[in-house]
Amino acid sequence: MLLGSVLNPVNSTIISVALVPIGRALGAPASQTAWLVSALYLATSLGQPVVGRLIDIFGPRRLFLISTALVGVAGVVGTLAPNLGVLIAARVLLGFGTCAGYPAAMALLRSEAERTGRDSPGGVLTALAVANQTIAVIGPLLGGLLIAAGGWRATFALNVPLAVAAVLLGLWRLPRPAGTGGAPRRGQSAARLDLPGMGLFAAMLVSLLLFLMNLHLRDGYLLVIAAVAAAAFTVRELRAATPFIDLRVLGGNTPLLATYGRALVAYVVAYAFLYGFSQWTEEGYGLTPFHAGLVQIPMFLVAIGVSLVSGRRRSVRGKLLLGAAGQIVACLLILTLTGGSPLWMLLLVALVFGVPQGLNNLALQNSVYFQADPERTASSAGLLRTFAYIGSMVASSATAASFGQRADTGGVHQLAWVMLGAGVLYLLLTVFDRTLGRTATADAPAAK
Repeated sequence: MLLGSVLNPVNSTIISVALVPIGRALGAPASQTAWLVSALYLATSLGQPVVGRLIDIFGPRRLFLISTALVGVAGVVGTLAPNLGVLIAARVLLGFGTCAGYPAAMALLRSEAERTGRDSPGGVLTALAVANQTIAVIGPLLGGLLIAAGGWRATFALNVPLAVAAVLLGLWRLPRPAGTGGAPRRGQSAARLDLPGMGLFAAMLVSLLLFLMNLHLRDGYLLVIAAVAAAAFTVRELRAATPFIDLRVLGGNTPLLATYGRALVAYVVAYAFLYGFSQWTEEGYGLTPFHAGLVQIPMFLVAIGVSLVSGRRRSVRGKLLLGAAGQIVACLLILTLTGGSPLWMLLLVALVFGVPQGLNNLALQNSVYFQADPERTASSAGLLRTFAYIGSMVASSATAASFGQRADTGGVHQLAWVMLGAGVLYLLLTVFDRTLGRTATADAPAAK
């Protein structure tokens, strides 16, 4: 569970310090290397709920093994890539390959709770959050070390041994029986999969994300396609006997919808910082990739500590409010930075960002576990990641628009204003969400 769920964050954090070296090696500006970020999240935002639904139906083992093997293939393609286009294709493969880890973990957790009759996953959910934070600590530093030792291609080659280890562990430890959904008969599979619904969902999401990647009026037709696909998807799902996403249930689940909305804006801030701040520390401030990775370590260490301390506490609203406040303070601090700022100021920004990094991830993850339909735990967890990745797309687009050809101080200040706006919206979504109190009450027995 832990190894599978961290394959995505390890690739997310390593690439944050590799963007500048890749751009220099391949002659690509920051606006083009941003596609290395967007490509992974485009594939993952589409793949997470689809693979999650497959896990709900067929169980986690088969999907986990297939997806994780694809991570190894992507590692080979990225290592040998001759140009930026092939490198982007490798990131797409990585996106699809890392889709199964997190939904499979949530599905296994739910099935184990049903098997034992004890639904008290606070410790395990905390372990998942801390594992992701730990990998995030190692990621930028490991990326800097790999680049120093073997160049940026080594950051892709790392996926090969990780994938081999994950596949071997999956073969050894994952239960063979289907997990949460049971094993359907062959004649029932296509109906339960709702392939037309998946296709319309893909058309809607891809069109929307392609528009977000490069905001421009000339690409407005993508929004039209997304709107038409969304309307057709809604009609299909409301009529389907076994819909891909049960809109009737989801529409009546206000707490879960609010959680998805918070995830979107929270990750706009988180990913804009992860990628935009990293690029600025290298190009605008003059740090090496290795030292840029070191600067981010305080953030992840604080996040781990915050997750461990708050992991078993029931209060979701308190975590979310403190996380929102931390984001706002950190964005205000970024607005004071210049190319001549002392190094301790960069470390202070990273330290402050560690608080929302630890609280928001944990609170959102716990919320989905308790708010989702138990029979759709994996697909609901996948949708959480989808909304998070839509936020990352907005962050990537804002980063590219703010920096243009070079990640300078003016650009990072412009990006900080975007982050600040998202942070304030996150705070408002939490303050005015009356369902949080009811959710905490419902969760109380499980947190004993």
